[in-house]
Amino acid sequence: MTQRADLVVLLLCLGLMCPLVTGIFMDKLASKKLCADDNCVYTISLVRAEEDYNAPDCRFINIKKGQLIYVYSKLVKEKDSGEFWAGSVYGEQYEDHMGTVGYFPSSLVSEQHVYQEANKTVPTTVRNLQKP
Repeated sequence: MTQRADLVVLLLCLGLMCPLVTGIFMDKLASKKLCADDNCVYTISLVRAEEDYNAPDCRFINIKKGQLIYVYSKLVKEKDSGEFWAGSVYGEQYEDHMGTVGYFPSSLVSEQHVYQEANKTVPTTVRNLQKP
């Protein structure tokens, strides 16, 4: 009897762990993005949030009205998708969020200062970095 119970518990555990093993697949936001450089590490602009935004998943960042955000890339809008930019929070009062990079809707911010043009089109897919 205990062997059967152990087997049931084992099968239940495997069934519960299965989603963790397979991962969660999220819709791709865009195939291309605009950046100031090939690696999207240089700041394009500084923007101010005009509204609060609560991130729907881990790809996005929460922003609060009045918050300043450095922008590093701008996704090229596709089909029915919204226009999203990637950036990080700026300012001492947001110190616990500084360094976090994520997407946010461009419609919720206004550009305060443009540092350089985003004129490099870069694919959003992960590239294999191989030594020559």
